[in-house]
Amino acid sequence: MKTRLLEIAVFTLEGAEKAVEGGANRLELCENPYDGGTTPSYGMLKKIKSSIHIPVFPIIRPRGGDFVYSKDEFEVMKHDVLLCKELGYQGVVLGCLGTDGHIDIEMLAALVALASPMEVTFHRAFDRCHNPLKSFEDIIGCGCKRILTSGQHPSVEDGLNLVKELVTQARDRIIIMPGSGLNSMNVDKIAHDTGAVEFHTAARKREHRPFVFSPETMNEELSFISVDAEEVKRIRNILDMAHE
Repeated sequence: MKTRLLEIAVFTLEGAEKAVEGGANRLELCENPYDGGTTPSYGMLKKIKSSIHIPVFPIIRPRGGDFVYSKDEFEVMKHDVLLCKELGYQGVVLGCLGTDGHIDIEMLAALVALASPMEVTFHRAFDRCHNPLKSFEDIIGCGCKRILTSGQHPSVEDGLNLVKELVTQARDRIIIMPGSGLNSMNVDKIAHDTGAVEFHTAARKREHRPFVFSPETMNEELSFISVDAEEVKRIRNILDMAHE
């Protein structure tokens, strides 16, 4: 049985450190969790590269919302891919669609070629595509290494049939990585039912620092999204036990 790998999506420096502490094998580095993740800043990319010593794949996504990008947004994505390559990252996470829900093959192939030798993960834009089985083959044809998917449902628990079908059809041509709604309560079932060997979650935990002053009149809690290191450990332990 292949070793099962756990990827954690992180949005802050603290979250990255906690994910590593919990036993993550790889990080997906993003900003703006409420937009579903956008490209990290240059400062974040520099700092993470120097301080985190497991593979980190930054997301290349110029904005939230849909995954249909203009020529100008495409130029931004190319610059960000090159920056990640110059900084020595091992991979990036991206995806692009046409307005009809099909993969934008021209744009994707260009980004994958530009990223080489970095690995490219096609993110959950896949879950918004019109024909997942055709899109699956298009993504393979463009040279992506893996697809992150919830089986075209908000939670991967509801999309297991499609995930399993994709894992079967992949035949070692590409990695299918289930994510979205994955946690320590369902990861064993997801692994068993799909046959996947890589898994993705954010293991989100809201943090705030009560000792930091804020006027009562503001009526706010200055919180941020971090990572629950204990949840990462639980998932890691379940995957390890299933492997034994």
